[in-house]
Amino acid sequence: MTTRIIIVDDQAMVRAGFAALLAAQSDIDVVGEARDGAQGVELSRRTRPDVVLMDVRMPEMDGLEAARRLLSPSPGVTHRPRVLMLTTFDVDDYVYEALRAGASGFLLKDAPPADLISAVRVVASGDALLAPSVTRRLIADFARQRPVTRGKPALRLKALTERETEVLTLVARGRSNAEIASALVLAEQTVKTHVSRVLTKLDLRDRAQAVVFAYESGLVAPGE
Repeated sequence: MTTRIIIVDDQAMVRAGFAALLAAQSDIDVVGEARDGAQGVELSRRTRPDVVLMDVRMPEMDGLEAARRLLSPSPGVTHRPRVLMLTTFDVDDYVYEALRAGASGFLLKDAPPADLISAVRVVASGDALLAPSVTRRLIADFARQRPVTRGKPALRLKALTERETEVLTLVARGRSNAEIASALVLAEQTVKTHVSRVLTKLDLRDRAQAVVFAYESGLVAPGE
């Protein structure tokens, strides 16, 4: 299956470089480019891509606001792509807020080409959170600066079984399915099933949202 993507970045050379690299892949189709968030939102709604590569910092409309508009439920909007944020910094408040808005992950702009290709495929599949160690550090850093949100998020945890809670805890710590399977002595396919049930029960889009939810509900504390 071919993954349709658009690239949203205010630097023409960055867009061209990413487009050339990704278009060379047989399973990826670059269907458009935009130079700011507003154009990116319009282009996404017109072309209906699977993945949007979204720069964080742009004029007119930044990537955070664009991600919110693409991912928030809106009347008459039935298509919501997965959003992969592009950033120059590995710890960026905008990236944390983008994850809260529903972005599926982030990637540093200076990452190796192979990482970009892999990131697009991972986000398209919804199977894993990108760069677990960096993402975990980023979320922990900003979660530490905010009070834990008790109440509704914590109450929603009661919908999970004990095993599902264990799996969510390990997902929040950046573990892959294979690592979770090893830690809990389970088959990897069983872990995938548990992750899917966690996302369904908590009404979460993907693993990135699961990580944010785990921190904000108090299930996982920064520094653990």
